[in-house]
Amino acid sequence: MVGKVRTFKAEKGITQDVGTYRKGELKGILRINEDLCVGCDTCKSVCPAKAINGNLGEKHSIDFDRCIICGQCLVNCPFDAIEQMSFVDEVVGKLKDKQTKVVAIIAPAVRVAIAEEFGAKPGTLTVGKLWRALKKAGFEIYDNNFAADQTILEEGTELLARIAAHAGLKKLPVFLWDKKIELDVEEFKHKPLPQFTSCCPGWVRYAEIYYPDLLPYLSSCKSPQQMAGATAKTYGSKAVWKVSVEKIYTVGVMPCTAKIFEAFRPEFNSAGRYHKNEAMRDVDAVLTTRDLAEVFRRLNIDFMNLPEERFPKDFMWYSGGATIFGVSGGVMEAAVRFAFHVLSGKSPSPTSMEWEFQDVRGLTNPIVRATLTIPLRPEYQKVFNAKEYKFKVCTINGIGCDGAHLKPVLEEVLKGKSPYHFIEVMTCPGGCINGGGQPKPSMSMGFIQKMLYKLAKA
Repeated sequence: MVGKVRTFKAEKGITQDVGTYRKGELKGILRINEDLCVGCDTCKSVCPAKAINGNLGEKHSIDFDRCIICGQCLVNCPFDAIEQMSFVDEVVGKLKDKQTKVVAIIAPAVRVAIAEEFGAKPGTLTVGKLWRALKKAGFEIYDNNFAADQTILEEGTELLARIAAHAGLKKLPVFLWDKKIELDVEEFKHKPLPQFTSCCPGWVRYAEIYYPDLLPYLSSCKSPQQMAGATAKTYGSKAVWKVSVEKIYTVGVMPCTAKIFEAFRPEFNSAGRYHKNEAMRDVDAVLTTRDLAEVFRRLNIDFMNLPEERFPKDFMWYSGGATIFGVSGGVMEAAVRFAFHVLSGKSPSPTSMEWEFQDVRGLTNPIVRATLTIPLRPEYQKVFNAKEYKFKVCTINGIGCDGAHLKPVLEEVLKGKSPYHFIEVMTCPGGCINGGGQPKPSMSMGFIQKMLYKLAKA
């Protein structure tokens, strides 16, 4: 059973810079309904940013300037008192407009969660049903896994370039698809190590607000959602769907409430700049997993009775490395596989345990540290003057209440004592699979909760 999350219609971005928000960004994506809040403090116990105001027993509120919009307060509230901004009405309206090409950018964590909204067991995988339902609703499909593969190519290459630059190299030969590419790595000399992942918008906002000195350490890559939006409105509109970009309406379908915020960051208008229309967003709207289920319900789509058939084409192809982006350690493992392939010269094998880097997976551990030994191909043995490379990594599996898991690792970096080359940060415990936009477990009230509720209503 899943709980019902209250939503409110999407609002326009703010008209000027205010507090920690810039012009055009959405403020107040999550809010606490004071009529339902009993001041139980559950939200405080899971908030990574100390963004909840109010003492035990008092009505609580969200400090928007501190909030990183991760949604952990929402999915953990036992009284369903936290509400979310929703684009459902707008998206349904666009789907009914036959002049608009509505493109759904589906994150990997959605496919193992959406069936729960229709009575299936948690974790039920329904890729084929999801594709069928999206097509039936009128969406074109851009699987976000395709963009995740793009991310790893870019982020992995950037990581290798930073490592090479810090080793004093000016050029780095990279061998991909039987081709040799010479990377000019001098431009990465000013980019420090360790490199942090940049695909989690909650973590990026956390760094911007609380650790701005660490921003140069973050990868320069956009998240897969934003890469997908820009690609859909450039190459996609011209070569795949063959319609004018003005008719393309991109919708992120995400397990994450912070993705709603990310889509409206002012810098994410790459397609608009390409088309000389800076008001054009790369991603026009974002639906959570819960929101997409509501779209299907409104359109009378019987999700669970659809056939489990797959028909990949165009932007629907992807690798297993992209799929694991949805769990803690997944981005790290995909990047490690890329580095292993490039540095060792070995080709990936789906049956070889050599490509299973289980030591970097978050699972139930809040912090994972690992040193991976990568054998070097002859060309790199000369470059690094060694036969193997010791690759040191760290995975943060959920920032933790008030940053408890993350802060010690960040302080180590700021003091210049970090031993790592690469650090993955996922705001939510378990990664995107447990994001603030996923189905909310139905929580029946116990005796103490019922007493609190009665006292609050008295």
